[in-house]
Amino acid sequence: MIIKKILIFFLDTRAINGHSVNVLEKKDFDFRITHRFGNIATSESYRTLFGLDNSSDIRIGFEYGISDKFMLGLGRSKGASPFLEVWDALLKYQIVNKDKYIITAASSLLFTSMPSANELSSITHFDQLAHRLNYYSEIIAAFKPIKNLTIQGSIGFLHQNKVHYEDKNSHAVLGGTIRYLLFKKVSLITEYYQLLNASNYRENNFTSPFGMGIEIKTYGHVFQLNFMNSKGIVAGQFVPFTNSKWSEGEFRFGFTIARKFEL
Repeated sequence: MIIKKILIFFLDTRAINGHSVNVLEKKDFDFRITHRFGNIATSESYRTLFGLDNSSDIRIGFEYGISDKFMLGLGRSKGASPFLEVWDALLKYQIVNKDKYIITAASSLLFTSMPSANELSSITHFDQLAHRLNYYSEIIAAFKPIKNLTIQGSIGFLHQNKVHYEDKNSHAVLGGTIRYLLFKKVSLITEYYQLLNASNYRENNFTSPFGMGIEIKTYGHVFQLNFMNSKGIVAGQFVPFTNSKWSEGEFRFGFTIARKFEL
């Protein structure tokens, strides 16, 4: 069965924030809750119990396997700065599935339903409906050099309809993920994303998202316990808008609970 091949790569359709090469099996329904807290190690973090009092972002998602190769999903996030009240939709198709490697394509759409800002120069002032949208598409490839190790890379394209006047609308994005199986149902994961053609404005105001954590498989559930510097959960937020630095203690705890049902 295809699921046996997929499970040796990742336990879930996500790594930390970004997608893994996994897709849902046909007629599988996945209910997901993802939570990101506040900064852990800044000088004032103790006042918020090291970030646990704060919610940087929260997402509830529903995803469904149309076939063993194709899935779709819909989610709603609290949203991290600058966009709030975020809705996202995704399509994901597994192009190749071999014993040693998998190639998958994923595409997502982000829409913010937040009120438009009054300030005309604000990135959240929306003159048109299209200004509320951004898009992210990527090709993801993973291979297994040894039994317990998965190495994944992705190349993506991010387009934002509304940006700061010194920024660019479109960016190429590289992503890298490493997963190592520690025990039968517990794995260590690291994840990194990098914009390739960043503007001077972006280089001066934002940084690259990096995260690490573990994924745990139980009957019917996948749990992810992570630490990352990004606040946003969906690609249209964590890829372009991460501005927290690990070196300054601006990283946070987060978790995901995913529950699959067979319909």
